[in-house]
Amino acid sequence: MMQRGDRFASFIASTTFSAALLCMSAANAATCNDPGIEAAIPVITLKEIVSDVEEPVALTHAPGEPDRVYVLEQDGRIRIVADDKLLVEPFLDITARVKNGGERGLLGLAFHPDYARSGYFYVNYTAERPDRSGDQLVTRISRFARGADGKADAASERVLLEIEQPFSNHNGGQIAFGPDGMLYIGMGDGGSADDPLGNGQNLATLLGKMLRIDAGIKAGSDARAYDIPADNPFIATRGARPEIWAYGLRNPWRFSFDRDTGLLYVGDVGQNRQEEIDVIARGGNYGWNLMEGDLCHRATPAQCARMELLRPILTYGRSDGVAVIGGYVYRGAAMPTLCGTYIYGDYGSGRVWGLRYADDHVGTQRELLHTDHSISAFGEDAIGELYLLDYGAGKILRIVAP
Repeated sequence: MMQRGDRFASFIASTTFSAALLCMSAANAATCNDPGIEAAIPVITLKEIVSDVEEPVALTHAPGEPDRVYVLEQDGRIRIVADDKLLVEPFLDITARVKNGGERGLLGLAFHPDYARSGYFYVNYTAERPDRSGDQLVTRISRFARGADGKADAASERVLLEIEQPFSNHNGGQIAFGPDGMLYIGMGDGGSADDPLGNGQNLATLLGKMLRIDAGIKAGSDARAYDIPADNPFIATRGARPEIWAYGLRNPWRFSFDRDTGLLYVGDVGQNRQEEIDVIARGGNYGWNLMEGDLCHRATPAQCARMELLRPILTYGRSDGVAVIGGYVYRGAAMPTLCGTYIYGDYGSGRVWGLRYADDHVGTQRELLHTDHSISAFGEDAIGELYLLDYGAGKILRIVAP
């Protein structure tokens, strides 16, 4: 595997975080002391938890619920795993609203930081919206509410944002609340190959971007679906969409925040030559479609050398895999020597790797497992333990020590 990182400390320094939320994992940090980026990464293995989920694509947790995780089934259901057992009744079933198949479906879930009180959570799914010329595929970001029975109220949907999709693939899918309390949305470039519409480098479209919106709950008023954070980088740029946080992405299928440092890691799926891991900074341009990974794609060497194009922290080629699956930095307590390791994998090869990153460069990096799993996502529970999802076999596996 190749490693490459460019310095972008000035971008990182301009990113603002809430100090209180940035320390949201203080309890874990006490038992997870990061040994530094040159420390050895320990061996891991997988323990099967559940084996009968239908095409799982994401796993996450709700604040204040240490004994359960929520799993997305691509066709439109959210399932609950409580005490390592899959509950029969779905938490939410919106299969009738979801356009499923290929890279489409119910793709993302994020619970509001104040979910225990508000009961609000957010989903990302693809749908068909009636149009004069036929059904238009859209990415839909919606808010739902928890009902009095503890399950989601399917009738409570409030659509925050709809984004038209020109093709059926590269829909991104991940949504997550950052340590600053804002909702981040990963959007692919719209699909097909080579980004034929030039969306990645076009600030007038939301495709090929990392978006950041304020989905906060306003007391006594629900007039607007969301607000634009005042510190978004392109809020004053003429012709640019103010929701954009970073751009030049191809298909950021899975991303996550390090709950200790606040860094935003993205696995951006490549096209023909390279897969990449990026650390996303405010206003950053990650190169697609001028570059694929750290290679020139549809650009001259001079264009590739432009200072504003931020390079991945790590890339790998087709000998190692075909579709990167971004993961999480381990901050749990069960494996102290794994602390601070970013775990990621590849859908096609079943490989799982770990790396340690700080100060704009990767230190230790190694392959941890070579499995036969079709890895669709990693997940994190409330106490920082990590999981791997096998899409084809419908399995949920916990990452554990041998």
